[in-house]
Amino acid sequence: MKTFAAALLAPLLALALAAPAVAQPVPKTRDGHPDLSGAWSNVSLTKLERPGNLKGPTMTEAEATALAANDPLRRAAEADRKPSDPNAGALAPGGALGHDAVFLDGGETYAKIRGEYRTAWIVDPADGRMPLTELGQRRKREAAAMSNRMDPAGPEDLAPNDRCLIGSRNSGGPGMLNNIYNSNYQFLLTRDALVVIVEMGFGVRIIPIHADRAAAQAAHQPATLARWMGDSTAWWEGPTLVVETVDVRDEQGRFGPIFLSEKGRVTERLTRSSKDEIAYEFSVEDPVHYTRPWRAEMVMTALPGRIYEYACHEGNYALPGILGGARAAEAEATKATPSGGGR
Repeated sequence: MKTFAAALLAPLLALALAAPAVAQPVPKTRDGHPDLSGAWSNVSLTKLERPGNLKGPTMTEAEATALAANDPLRRAAEADRKPSDPNAGALAPGGALGHDAVFLDGGETYAKIRGEYRTAWIVDPADGRMPLTELGQRRKREAAAMSNRMDPAGPEDLAPNDRCLIGSRNSGGPGMLNNIYNSNYQFLLTRDALVVIVEMGFGVRIIPIHADRAAAQAAHQPATLARWMGDSTAWWEGPTLVVETVDVRDEQGRFGPIFLSEKGRVTERLTRSSKDEIAYEFSVEDPVHYTRPWRAEMVMTALPGRIYEYACHEGNYALPGILGGARAAEAEATKATPSGGGR
C-alpha cells in the first residue's frame, strides 16, 4: 500500500523524468571567458584520415558499433586480456613478444560530433584525406620508413618520438591528434596564457593570449627559433580561443603525420561547448606539402582527476638498445662476409 508521501511524489517524479534535460552552464573564468582548464581526452577509433573502406563523412550508430567491434587494436587488446597459457613454452628463435595490446588504449567507439558518428577528423576536403602534393606524398613514405628502421647509423636516423623528443602521432600538435594510448591532456587557462600538458611524451605548450589577432600575429618569435610543436600565440573570438602556430621545428614538420614546412600555418579553435566537452577544430595551410588548405573537427571529453606523467627522455632505454642492436647486427654481418683473398 502506498504511503501518502509516495502518492504525492509519484506524479512529480514522472513530470521530472518527462521534462527535457537542462544543459548545464559552461564554467567561466574570473574574466568571463569559458574555462578550458581541466583534464581532457580525444581518445577515439576515429582517426585523422578516412580509411578506404569508409565512403562518407558520417555513419549510423549501427555501422559505428559494428566497425568498433571489429577494430584490430580493440580486438588485440581484448585477446591480450585473456590469461596466458602456462604450457605455451618458450618463443621460437627469433620470435618477439611485441607491444602487449593490453597496454594500448585506442578507444572503444567512433567519435560523435554534433550528433553524427564521424569516419575521419578531416571534414574538408570532402574525401577526408590530406590533399598532399608530390613532396607531401614522399614525406609520408619517408616517415613510414623512418618509423620502421632498425638499422640506424646514429640517433638522427630515428623518428623524433623514438628519441623521446616529442610524442608520437602528432599528439602534442599543432593539430593535437589522438594516439593508440595516452590520448590525454591537462589544460590550464589563465588570463594571459593557455598551458597544454600532453600526456604522450609529456610535452608542454605555453601559449600566450593576446588582445586580438593582429597583436597575436605580431608576437610571433623569429623563425630561427623554430621549436618543437611550433611558435603558438592566441586570442579570443567570442567564446572561442583561437591558436595560431607557425615555425614548427623541421624534424617534426618532415616526420608528420601533419607535414609542415617553414611556410606552414596551423589555426586551432577551442570552444567549450558544454560542461563535459570542448569542440576542437584546426585548419592547416602549407603550399609546400598540400595542394590546398584543409580542416579537421574533433571533440575533447572531460576526464576526472589529472593525467599521469609519461616519463620519456632521449637516451633512456630504447635508443641505446636500438643503436646497440644495429651495431651487433653489423658485427655479425662482418663476420659472415669472407675477407678478400689472393689467388
